[in-house]
Amino acid sequence: MAQAHIPYSKTTHKPLTTAHLAQTMSLLEMNNQELAEKIQAEISQNPALEIKKDPRCPSCGRKLVNKLCPSCSKPTSLSADEPIVFVSTRNDFPSYSGGSSYKQEEYDPFEDYSSQTEDLPAYVLNQIRTELKPEDRLIAAHILTSLDDNGLLPIPTVEIAMYHHVPISRVDAVRELIKRSEPYGVGAHTSQEALIVQLEVLEENGRKVPNHAKKALEDGFKELTQNNLRDLCKAIDISMPQAEQVSKFITENLNPFPAHAHWGTHRNQTNDAPDRYQDPDIIISYQGDKKKPQLVVEILWPIQGNLGVNAMFRKEIAKLPNDQSQELNKEYQKANLLIKCLSQRNHTLVQLMQKLAQEQRQYIIQGDLHMKPLTRASLAEELDVHESTISRAVSSKSVQLPSGKIVPVAQFFDRSLHIRTLIKQIIAAEKKPLSDTKITKILEEEHGLSIARRTVAKYRTMEGILPAHLRKKIKG
Repeated sequence: MAQAHIPYSKTTHKPLTTAHLAQTMSLLEMNNQELAEKIQAEISQNPALEIKKDPRCPSCGRKLVNKLCPSCSKPTSLSADEPIVFVSTRNDFPSYSGGSSYKQEEYDPFEDYSSQTEDLPAYVLNQIRTELKPEDRLIAAHILTSLDDNGLLPIPTVEIAMYHHVPISRVDAVRELIKRSEPYGVGAHTSQEALIVQLEVLEENGRKVPNHAKKALEDGFKELTQNNLRDLCKAIDISMPQAEQVSKFITENLNPFPAHAHWGTHRNQTNDAPDRYQDPDIIISYQGDKKKPQLVVEILWPIQGNLGVNAMFRKEIAKLPNDQSQELNKEYQKANLLIKCLSQRNHTLVQLMQKLAQEQRQYIIQGDLHMKPLTRASLAEELDVHESTISRAVSSKSVQLPSGKIVPVAQFFDRSLHIRTLIKQIIAAEKKPLSDTKITKILEEEHGLSIARRTVAKYRTMEGILPAHLRKKIKG
């Protein structure tokens, strides 16, 4: 469920309540390659575990028919809008090159769809490079490489200014550019500053913000972090319904730790993360009527066969006296726990992909232009789970779309993708180079999108498109 209060500016870690939950969360965060390695390691260490080769469904245990579960792979509804989502045992899937009979408008068979990892400093620097003066690049690099794990700047601005022998105002100007790059608020000194920046960006982009939200962050931050709404009312002189509205808006839309928010197409979770996606963890394909196809979502099971408890091991435990069977019982319990946690992981991924396939159906079928803005927090609320569960389920996993395009699952939450695609289309169709201001007007007048000029500039830079005056030179 979405949290009802803002976390404190200092990161805290609460211990997980059970071994079952802890192990399930750990397994949920793994992609298929990591999960296969984990299962093989457990089998080599625990004699109670074995892989059963009989063709059964990893979810419900029924015998498979032509590698598909007769129960899990059946439609639960006659509606084509309802996707079929199940855990698949096939390991011979094709690396589609247009394997589906349906084509996406934006699909380019010559495009390299593999996603490269990118760390946060490089990601931010890529956004601001056209606005950054050459002489300020070292200052920007200093700020970005000094960020902590939360995306905040722990060193004072004056220290950076003294190091580079420049006025504080110059460092502040660079930091202002950084703070208004995605993820918004990165480079702020405190969580309070980061939240205020995020709120201002929402307002600049035409988002309706509660009247007293900024004042609450500026003058009632302590009360907000403690979820003390009565004191918040007194601190900024508002009513209880207004305080509840402000608290709810801030909790659902802002993040006190910018680096923990979604950014880029693939967040770097570990230093040794793979450079490119190779094999997908999930495959989406079509079936049925071409005009209104039904989506089939297969969550790939990483091993051949199913994990089970060795029947001979159980018999041996029963033969031994109690004092000798204790150690074997521990192994038996560990094996059972792993199997239950894997089942829970599968169930969570099925729930997640069921909802994502419904919400982003048009994106899956028609391409980037049809991406629907979606947040992890809103999805967590709909599925009645914690937002961290969604983040773990999405982490480091990739999905193969019907066109053959392989993207990170995190891309389903990319709220700017459809706008960036529109900007690319507008620039591709321009007869003479359009300024960012003109593109902003076109987006508002023709597409009903009200965003700031600097946001257009940022999205254009993210797509590697030069500003108008440089495009004019190239076109001659």
